[in-house]
Amino acid sequence: MHPSAERFQQRVRDAHGLEIEIHEFAAGTKTAADAAAAVGCDVAQIASSIALRAGDDLVVVVTSGANRVSESRIADLEGADADAVEMADADEIKATLGWSIGGVPPLCHERSVPTYLDADLTTFETVWAAAGTPEAVFPIAPGRLVDVADPTVTSVAD
Repeated sequence: MHPSAERFQQRVRDAHGLEIEIHEFAAGTKTAADAAAAVGCDVAQIASSIALRAGDDLVVVVTSGANRVSESRIADLEGADADAVEMADADEIKATLGWSIGGVPPLCHERSVPTYLDADLTTFETVWAAAGTPEAVFPIAPGRLVDVADPTVTSVAD
């Protein structure tokens, strides 16, 4: 297992007492479509963690792979100007969250940041999320993800 995936698995265990099963795919799971093809699920079951800059703050939006995040919706949630919400810089993501783009998990970040979970994900029995690398994912029940990550569950899509 990749060291970053192992580190994520250990953090989840230590912080939440949760055992997760990490699946790694050499072809990668960088996009929701790639991840869905790799695990054999609907793209809507992919819980994509998107790091955005909202004004002065970094936020993580965990969205269904079938949806596109609405920057104006995140601006409303964060009390920021709509034009102040944009994709975060890769270096800032790594420094703040501790993970690289494509492998950002929905929980266990280096620093606490506001996290929003797409309400559409809660309609599934299982969703798949990044596990610390662009090649690793793990399955989790959305309700369990809400319990351990404590995100704000809301509509985040356009």
